Amino acid sequence: MAGHSKWKQIKRKKAVADARRGALFTRLIREITIAAKQGGGDPDGNARLRTAIDAAKSENMPLDNIERAVKKGTGELEGVQYQEVTYEGYGPGGAAIFIEATTDNPNRAVAEIRYVFQRHGGNLGAANSVAWMFDRKAQITVDATKTDEDATMEAALEAGADDMVREGDVFLITGPASALHAITAQLGRRKIPVQGAEIAMIPKSTVKVDGKAAKQLLELLEALEEMDDVARVSSNFDIDAEAMAAATA
Repeated sequence: MAGHSKWKQIKRKKAVADARRGALFTRLIREITIAAKQGGGDPDGNARLRTAIDAAKSENMPLDNIERAVKKGTGELEGVQYQEVTYEGYGPGGAAIFIEATTDNPNRAVAEIRYVFQRHGGNLGAANSVAWMFDRKAQITVDATKTDEDATMEAALEAGADDMVREGDVFLITGPASALHAITAQLGRRKIPVQGAEIAMIPKSTVKVDGKAAKQLLELLEALEEMDDVARVSSNFDIDAEAMAAATA
């Protein structure tokens, strides 16, 4: 878990610095559209839509974009019909990989994902080959340099969180998926700045990966995350700090 979380921190920092905001907005818009299609366009009565809109706002997405995505989901505006699909497999070092995708063409998506796995030394597996290794949880990230640890933990636990740990310069809060909005709302009321909030696949246990396999694995995960159809990538790897630094240099 520690290695995976460190990698996520690196990815967040890179996303701010590079020119991939357009790709991020595309993923957020797709999530809003699907959430609105499934549960209606009122965020007060649709927890998934509320979470998606909060995530879009945290990335400074213009309100017009958000409103159009909602209307496409509810059918008020015409738009592409997206499907949610998941893919599972193994990467170098034996790490399990769970992929959540949003696509208008599942056949194209699976072909492209299989190619990426093969190119980077991984193997795409069958359905449920690795899903059982993960728990679906709320995951909230807080800047540890800007808030008090005890106050943050108290607020999170009061709102239904299960645990909070410090990893580098962030507090990582986890809890039931259904408690995501309650936790983020409580943190907001306490003026505790939230860096990110999502429903994530949290590994039940981790696999140690090092050396050449660590570098190959991170390259595979990055290639998957850069795909337009891929919304989220989860893995159960653990890479120590030295290997992580070498692999991401």
